[in-house]
Amino acid sequence: MITKIIGENTDIKKELLAGITVSLALVPEAIAFAFVAGVSPLVGLYAAFIVGLLSSIFGGRPGMISGATGALAVVMVELVFEHGVEYLFAAVIIMGLIQILVGLLKLGKFSRIIPETVMLGFVNGLAIVIFLAQLNNFKIDGEWIFDYRLILTISIVIITMLVMHYLPKFKKGIPGALVAIVSISIIVAIFNINVVTVGDLASVKGGFPLFKIPNVPFEFETLKIVFPYAFIFASIGLIESLMTLRLVDDLTDTRGSTDKECIGQGIANTVTGLFGGMGGCAMIGQSIINVESGGKSRLSGIAAALFLLSFILFGSSLIEAIPIAVLTGVMFMVVISTFEWLSFHIISKIPKSDAFVIVLVTVVTIFADLAVAVGLGIVASSLVFAWKKGNNILIEYTEIKNGCKEYHVKGVLFFGSVANFNERFDPTNDPEQVIINFGHARIFDYSGVEALSLLTEKYEKLNKKLLIKNINKECKIMVDKAENLGKVNFLEKYNK
Repeated sequence: MITKIIGENTDIKKELLAGITVSLALVPEAIAFAFVAGVSPLVGLYAAFIVGLLSSIFGGRPGMISGATGALAVVMVELVFEHGVEYLFAAVIIMGLIQILVGLLKLGKFSRIIPETVMLGFVNGLAIVIFLAQLNNFKIDGEWIFDYRLILTISIVIITMLVMHYLPKFKKGIPGALVAIVSISIIVAIFNINVVTVGDLASVKGGFPLFKIPNVPFEFETLKIVFPYAFIFASIGLIESLMTLRLVDDLTDTRGSTDKECIGQGIANTVTGLFGGMGGCAMIGQSIINVESGGKSRLSGIAAALFLLSFILFGSSLIEAIPIAVLTGVMFMVVISTFEWLSFHIISKIPKSDAFVIVLVTVVTIFADLAVAVGLGIVASSLVFAWKKGNNILIEYTEIKNGCKEYHVKGVLFFGSVANFNERFDPTNDPEQVIINFGHARIFDYSGVEALSLLTEKYEKLNKKLLIKNINKECKIMVDKAENLGKVNFLEKYNK
């Protein structure tokens, strides 16, 4: 059973080292996102533990790390502020059930239609968001530090980044992030260096999360309040998780299961809501740390979650001694790894429409949220595709014997090309019989069927006959099913 979960030929030492590295990076993130959502730090830590553990066991992508995330925290704060944390727990439970349903209906596969330009914009925007979030670590009470502490903080950040960059070149198998966190924390403690630590943010000490039904009225009015939020949480969580899955697929040259990941995320969030957690989803930064530290199986994610729980139960004093500057350096390296630097090279060489989509998704990810950015990117890419495809329909005609005119159509007839299609015909001046040859064309939607129907009607009002020939079987079935749109005449019928 254990082998089935973690996989065969798993390098246990490497996976455990990756797990503890990730767990250390999860602590300040969970605390910070809990503050953003307006809940207790333990609510964020419990979410990081439960979501991380269950998504690693049941999810569809070994090596991917999940936990409390900023993308969800920023939309949770309104529900907490207006109705309280118990309503948040109820919404997280429903969020999980929605995600399970999406997985069971096998809707996760639709993430594959997300264009590469949207993916580029997503990772670039997310890298910038992660970078901007780290800048708060150079402030105290919202004010920038301009004394010796700034020099100390910057020095620790730079040393951490150098260790992470150069250590793997000399000593493979030991995560540079873990070495940097442990060694610098020891030095800071021995010499009593005055820098901000995890303990200055909040205490991470707590007990084991306890099962508890959310304390909300079990009535339809409660459902009306929490369901819209739950749907938004589920959408954002799945979008970020499935796009992170694609990114980890590329990093590991393997393929995860989108539908299984939806179910895994759903199970994790449903349980989290029942144990006082704020819910979560896949974390791109921690996933990259995990993969680059050698964590490629489910064991690293499970280990990270269990290490995190042990910190809460037994090791809070050690974790609270970690300088925030070290973790900032770790996250800066994540930013460098996440950002697609190739974008600068290709932006001037790809079509302007693709470049626009990359920039659009990047900017919206920074200033709005992930779900809106991806949605806008897909819509923009779809409109550009429809416009280009719509302009590519070609129609030529040849006069044939007995005064019959034949049009030859090349391309795709769908909602984007209907206008161009209609403009090419001249019912008033055409002869009494007209043929449209679809031998090199296809009908893709009912807008195309309706265009044929309306064109047939125009010719009939002039006592002329429009006939369709060489239409393929699938297109003919679509036309036959749309009888309510009007009549379309096939030449084959009249030749029988």
